Amino acid sequence: MTINNDINQNEIEDFLKSWKDGVIDIGRASEEGNNYQEKAKDFIEKHYAFDLGKVLFKPTYTNEIVFRNNPKAALSYFIGNDISEDSGFALKPWRVITTSDINILMEDNLCAVMGVLKLKSYNADEEDKIAFTFILVRNNAEIKIKIHHSSVLNQ
Repeated sequence: MTINNDINQNEIEDFLKSWKDGVIDIGRASEEGNNYQEKAKDFIEKHYAFDLGKVLFKPTYTNEIVFRNNPKAALSYFIGNDISEDSGFALKPWRVITTSDINILMEDNLCAVMGVLKLKSYNADEEDKIAFTFILVRNNAEIKIKIHHSSVLNQ
């Protein structure tokens, strides 16, 4: 295992697109009666570095249990079930997720990206605006999240 942060801007953009598409795909699978649980597990494995060690994950919509720092808790956040306050972030379902105000910091062994996610669900005209920060790492050809922090922006 080789962990480094030699990540370029195109790879960051591709990663963000993959993350957004993955969240939407989980909700779509649920709506279509497909195996969204397996899709969510694959999403977490692909996008979060739990296989490389500790991950710090502070999702957007948490109150009682603020952090989801292991794969089981992360899965609960995205599809519900394990933690009582989790209703399944990815099961909204979201129609479209866009990013704006993207800021990237690449310095020594640090790769950080922060910006705004704008999420529109199928059931509402308004959009949720979320500020996010990802600290990314590369393990061989894969880029994954080591730290994820997000919070709702006042509308």
